[in-house]
Amino acid sequence: MRPLPIRVRSDENIRAGCYGVHLFNRKNGLNVLFDEARVSEEFWATAPRQISIALTNSCDLSCAFCYAPKSQASLKSSIVIGWLRELDANGCFGVGFGGGEPTLYRDFPLLCRYASTSTKLAVTFTTHAHRINDELAAKLKGNVHFIRISMDGVGQTYEEIRGRPFAALKSRLKTIRTLAPFGINYVVNARTLRDLDTAVELSAQMGAREFLLLPEQPVRDAKGIDPGTAQALRNWVWQYRGPIPLTISEASSDGMPACSPIPCETGLQAYAHIDATGILKASSYAHGGVLIGQGGVMRALGLLKSQHQEVDE
Repeated sequence: MRPLPIRVRSDENIRAGCYGVHLFNRKNGLNVLFDEARVSEEFWATAPRQISIALTNSCDLSCAFCYAPKSQASLKSSIVIGWLRELDANGCFGVGFGGGEPTLYRDFPLLCRYASTSTKLAVTFTTHAHRINDELAAKLKGNVHFIRISMDGVGQTYEEIRGRPFAALKSRLKTIRTLAPFGINYVVNARTLRDLDTAVELSAQMGAREFLLLPEQPVRDAKGIDPGTAQALRNWVWQYRGPIPLTISEASSDGMPACSPIPCETGLQAYAHIDATGILKASSYAHGGVLIGQGGVMRALGLLKSQHQEVDE
């Protein structure tokens, strides 16, 4: 008996790999893993499962722990569109736009619309949220599947770090929740750790779907999370019984009760980052990378994988 073909809807995407077959619906976030399926390696997806793209280094805030370079740089939207087509054709599930602040990028609504209507990529972006007014929300509506809001601390702590009223952020979230589901990105250091419980409660009240913990990384003058705070964060996570799910980056998951749904798909198969100068990196914090040239993003990915294999050996 011949197997029936799988019917895929416009908001669904299929990715094959070492794990079997992964079905993802970008509209409702449903993930289904058919791990009993066996697919020949020649049909495995070659692009990262998720890619983040820093459209610009520009930002109207100046947070001390921000990883974005302070040099002026922005990507051409026509080039980004070519990368999106290439990634989509090679099995990527989603693109996360960032910066700097992506809402400062002139063609931001255009790129979201292109990715949503001309590819199967899920569209997300990370923002401080203060520029999302009714006009921008109207341009983005229907073309964004998830939004990540940077919120480090609450009340006075937030205001001292971000230099913006915390009440203004909460007001913007009322607009954002009508635009797309959203989650909170929370940088954890000695200053923000004390606000964690309140931040989670407020996030749940405002309608957040998840709470992403980001232990501070060392950049420029910022030294990163100190060992004592890191241990206190681990203790807090182990005792957590809060109202919304916690998530954490793969690089920061040591000592955490984290699970990896696809353990054989890690590193550059799972995630990669493109900075605002067009350099493909293993993460936004990585120092080295490969400039994406005429050969496109997949050729650069092959070169970057080769570099990482040489280091591992």
